[in-house]
Amino acid sequence: MRKRKERFLKLGLLFLSTWILIGCFMSRAATPKKEIAVLGGGCFWCLDAIYERVPGILSITSGFAGGTTPHPTYEQVCTGTTGHAEVIQLEFDPTRVSYAQILKLFWQAHDPTTYNRQGADEGPQYRSIILYQDEPQHQIAENSKKTAQKWFSSPIVTQIAPLTTFYPADKHHQNFYAKNPNQPYNRAVIQPKLQKLQKKGVIP
Repeated sequence: MRKRKERFLKLGLLFLSTWILIGCFMSRAATPKKEIAVLGGGCFWCLDAIYERVPGILSITSGFAGGTTPHPTYEQVCTGTTGHAEVIQLEFDPTRVSYAQILKLFWQAHDPTTYNRQGADEGPQYRSIILYQDEPQHQIAENSKKTAQKWFSSPIVTQIAPLTTFYPADKHHQNFYAKNPNQPYNRAVIQPKLQKLQKKGVIP
């Protein structure tokens, strides 16, 4: 009788351990793989509004990168002296949207042939820039740029550089268009851009 109880106890522990392992595996499988992309193409409100409509984008953070001033404020970046550009940091699921697809939209979301300027927004903080995470992203960015050049009559001036540090902007800059659709800049600049991209079928 004692041996039978010990056998049942071992079987029970084995059964419990198996279910725990299965649960851990399923939990990991359900968690989407995440990668990061950092892009700048004028005011970060614009790119944020565009990419939030892309399936596979898990989160978007507006901020600053590409410069030398540590922990810059928005006011400092606006002076154009920090070296930083207004950028967005995209967290995305590569099984749903690839880095190459993100860049393809990037070329259509702004004018990469204007140096330090997007529309009325002028200065190095508004430059076109791709900040890559690793060498695979670097190669994809360079190849994407070569492909995109065929779409423009003027040379693409987009800077492609390694990402060193990304600094998030203040809270009120995050998800700005969605929170303030009737703000004058949003109505005059972002809404027409969104409508144009939607008409072309580039974004939903």
